[in-house]
Amino acid sequence: MKLLICDTLIMLNLILFGPPGAGKGTQSEKLIAKYNLSHISTGDLLRAERAAGTELGNLANDYISKGELVPDSVVIGMVKNFMLNHGDAAGFIFDGFPRTIPQAEALDTMLHDFSSSISVVLGLEVEEDELVKRLLLRGQSSGRVDDQDENTIRNRFQEYQNKTLPLAGFYSNQNKYVGVQGIGEIDLIFNSLCQHIDAVLQ
Repeated sequence: MKLLICDTLIMLNLILFGPPGAGKGTQSEKLIAKYNLSHISTGDLLRAERAAGTELGNLANDYISKGELVPDSVVIGMVKNFMLNHGDAAGFIFDGFPRTIPQAEALDTMLHDFSSSISVVLGLEVEEDELVKRLLLRGQSSGRVDDQDENTIRNRFQEYQNKTLPLAGFYSNQNKYVGVQGIGEIDLIFNSLCQHIDAVLQ
């Protein structure tokens, strides 16, 4: 299976990240449709492996039942299985992973096994006050409890700043990170994302 993926030219491995409320979900859907990408959501993978009772799913259950975080090695194993099962994909967009530098390093190692790598990392950049305003509005319309309290929202932003934002530096050192202004019309932001992606594909 690995040879099949290696023989298939994977045009694009994309990471789109940004703080809560930056518009990642909206832009991911548009990018998946435009570039025919397979969507890798680690949350979805985890639920699917557990429901199917796979070896990795059962291993994850062992940690979850103890109230522990699922180790990066288990999550990477699930990502690898997904890629093996989608060897004909034009590329992949990673959702919710990596969140930390150790996860990014593990992902690089795993992709190397496929003779592949991350093509570009796009960071949606939005100021904290704008995010708070967006999420409070979303909380009113969606009923999501975590979007209705300003202190909770600001805590989530700080968590992102402390743990996930360092990925910008990690990928900048690989000349793969591009910051994109996440404020404005959805289509204008999308066009900006596409310009950076197309530059990589040329």
